[in-house]
Amino acid sequence: MDGESNRGEVSAVRGSVVDIKFNGRVPPINNRINAGVDGRVVLEVASHIDEHTGRCVALCPAAGLSRKSPAIDTGRPITIPVGDALRGRMLDVFGRPIDNKGEIESQVFQSIHKSPIPLSERSTHTELFQTGIKIIDLLSPLEKGGKAGLFGGAGVGKTVLIMEMIHNMAAEHKGISIFCGIGERSREGEELYRQIRDVGVLDKAVLIFAQMNEQPGARFRVGHTALTMAEYFRDEEHKDVLMLIDNIFRFVQAGAEVSGLMGQIPSRVGYQPTLATELSELEERICSTESGAITSIQAVYVPADDFTDPAAVHTFGHLSSTIVLSRKMAGQGLYPAVDPLQSRSKMLTPAIAGEKHYNTARAVRQALAEYEDLKDIIAMLGMEELSKSDRQTVFRARRLERFLTQPLFTTEHFIGKPGKTVSLTDTIDGCNRILNDEFTDYPEKALYMIGKIEEAAPREA
Repeated sequence: MDGESNRGEVSAVRGSVVDIKFNGRVPPINNRINAGVDGRVVLEVASHIDEHTGRCVALCPAAGLSRKSPAIDTGRPITIPVGDALRGRMLDVFGRPIDNKGEIESQVFQSIHKSPIPLSERSTHTELFQTGIKIIDLLSPLEKGGKAGLFGGAGVGKTVLIMEMIHNMAAEHKGISIFCGIGERSREGEELYRQIRDVGVLDKAVLIFAQMNEQPGARFRVGHTALTMAEYFRDEEHKDVLMLIDNIFRFVQAGAEVSGLMGQIPSRVGYQPTLATELSELEERICSTESGAITSIQAVYVPADDFTDPAAVHTFGHLSSTIVLSRKMAGQGLYPAVDPLQSRSKMLTPAIAGEKHYNTARAVRQALAEYEDLKDIIAMLGMEELSKSDRQTVFRARRLERFLTQPLFTTEHFIGKPGKTVSLTDTIDGCNRILNDEFTDYPEKALYMIGKIEEAAPREA
């Protein structure tokens, strides 16, 4: 039995988990079920109890459902509209508009469940993706078609950096940005929409949200919805796509909620036993082909700043670049608050980044690491007790720290300085000049919150 002919009725309701007994055979996993008198409640088959009963997860509120409520198998998974009609729109997990701008005029619909591109069809070219943000391009460069993680606790600037990337993608790369908000607060979504509109890049972006107050099933599937849209732009329109996910931890959290509702025995730290598989199903769809690339930047909330948390550990394994945001640097006013010693990238090798970039990044990291080691001595005994060479290292490191700060377009109204994008060449040149002691006579504040090194204030008399 298929489609409309396979009807059933609700046999149990436990919050967002609904058991349905079908007249025919139980539908395949991931099929869409419309339940309730008017078919308003959308369910997705999550597991099979027996040959006629399926356990489903609700993707919208299940209020009003009761035992004996009717249910209809649609015969297919959840499908969403794709294509150019989505540009500049804000959508939910079903691809329905939530921006009060009318219906989506799209003739093309695709399932949110797809298999990853086979390895034989993936692009093997390795290329850097320049963001225009100095500290990221220098010390943790992104891979075009790769995955980068923004790790940090609450309030250290993950969302600000993501908004900056959307701005720079539209301005510099002329590509499409797809923002996926998993478990976002409505305030954050509204602010993001307004800022993207105000900087004039809304027509180059698509925003998909499953808010924090929505069902765990919706938060769990919204990432797949966004990926289906990204894959269409990559495969059918041959465009490069920047996919931003805020926050991948909320995806893991939604999976844990669904798992608990389904009655699965929790694994380590209370996470679902299927954590690794569910994360892989999402992450492995993000890749490059000869027709285009999906470059992903994912904010990852780190619970209690604990990087050994299973959610953070499993996410690390999928990433080509790791950008760690530091509360300590944010406290010192060094923004973007990227930790230069913990942030890493697999792209930072002589073969990929080039000898000059690689050597400069190593020298910068070494100076900052030596300064970190000397901080305890400075705190206890003062700068006077350091040797001349150590003092020179401290002077260089402090100037490098300040040069690697940058005014961002999305924070102009906070700091009163216009945003800047800086090319990788200018960043490398500036760092090399600081390492060569060209700016010893400059005050440290002359290098703070500037773009290119030429913007540093002249020497003081």
